[in-house]
Amino acid sequence: MKHQDSRPVDKTELAKLERFLRRTFANHAITVKARPKKNDSAEVYIGDEYVGILHVDDEDGDRSFNFTMAILDVDLED
Repeated sequence: MKHQDSRPVDKTELAKLERFLRRTFANHAITVKARPKKNDSAEVYIGDEYVGILHVDDEDGDRSFNFTMAILDVDLED
């Protein structure tokens, strides 16, 4: 949830999030990119494919990130 006192996601934080996701999912093709017109979230890609979004949550002074990934039914077909 974005609060008015949320600080933007900076380049250092984007790099840390990218390293975390790469390590967690054992996939070095993951990239985390700043969003063009929003600074309270970042986009997550695997290669050139957009897979989700990271939202900043600064609630109660504790900074965390929520990763949201939509899975379409067509993506589940073999």
